[in-house]
Amino acid sequence: MISHVSLGVRNLSKSIGFYDAVLAQIGYSRLWTTERAAGYGVSGTNEPFALIDVGEALSAAGAGCHIALVAASASAVDAFHRIALQFGAHDNGAPGLRPQYGAGYYAAFIRDLDGHKIEAVHHAEIPHPAKPRSS
Repeated sequence: MISHVSLGVRNLSKSIGFYDAVLAQIGYSRLWTTERAAGYGVSGTNEPFALIDVGEALSAAGAGCHIALVAASASAVDAFHRIALQFGAHDNGAPGLRPQYGAGYYAAFIRDLDGHKIEAVHHAEIPHPAKPRSS
């Protein structure tokens, strides 16, 4: 449904350093850079996530708004959270299962350098119990 998301940032070069390190933990890389913007995704695809330098005109979205990025594993979610905090993000929810969002929902939440709420989530497959066979 969503083609792409762009976030305004105050300092593009600082945000690029942050997102280069953080997004690498969940399998994404910078695909392009211009003087005013940078785009991230999986190599060989269009970028679904972009940063745009808006300087002091920045206004981060408020409560209830966040972006969830898919991670390939729970350990990738852990690394995303750890590296984000090392690069100056604020903890907004430590890595862990969130059963209120569904079985196998493993996520971590951060506030990036500009206050955007970013989530890394891994949807673990939960084995279904075997159904008894009817005779």
